[in-house]
Amino acid sequence: MATPARRTLQSFPITPGSAAVTGFAGLLALACLLGGSFPGFFWLAVIAATSAIIGNRKAKRAAELYRIRTLRSTEIARYHAMAPTEFEHAIAFLCQRDGCSNVQVVGGAGDLGADVIATTPDGRRIVIQCKRYGPTTKVGSPDMQRFGGTCWSVHRAHVAAVVTTSVFTKPAANYGVQHGIRLIDVSALGGWATRTGPAPWM
Repeated sequence: MATPARRTLQSFPITPGSAAVTGFAGLLALACLLGGSFPGFFWLAVIAATSAIIGNRKAKRAAELYRIRTLRSTEIARYHAMAPTEFEHAIAFLCQRDGCSNVQVVGGAGDLGADVIATTPDGRRIVIQCKRYGPTTKVGSPDMQRFGGTCWSVHRAHVAAVVTTSVFTKPAANYGVQHGIRLIDVSALGGWATRTGPAPWM
């Protein structure tokens, strides 16, 4: 069975321009080490300044994109309009937004039930299955059993959760409770997204 490609979520800079300033200082130091000849120093200084400006602009742009994505992450209606793969990435972003590290989207053929894997802020391994279902399709007991068969033994989860834009059937909910799987239905997802409710690992 093919192993799904692991896509690590990009981390956005929180302090724009810090990397650019470091690069600027590094190039200036290099110029000094080269002997301080005026022409060489001048052009290295120009390059350093240009690099710092470009780097600062890129950092600001990335920070602005992160800010916009964070605002959009609180709009629960967006999750209902997403394709399944988009939903997986959206859930991964929520994990990153709320302090998780090593966030990976692993859903796809051969994923063995895991769609998102991350390390929680307190160091635990969380494995999430994402179910982007319509309002008339519920997460059933077979869905839960397939995930329950791999989340602990295969993926070595410390925390296992199923996140859906719908709800769970009663047998599915019972299975989750019996096997320690966190159930995040559309209501709980709304709370997580808007920060009025807990994240799945809390």
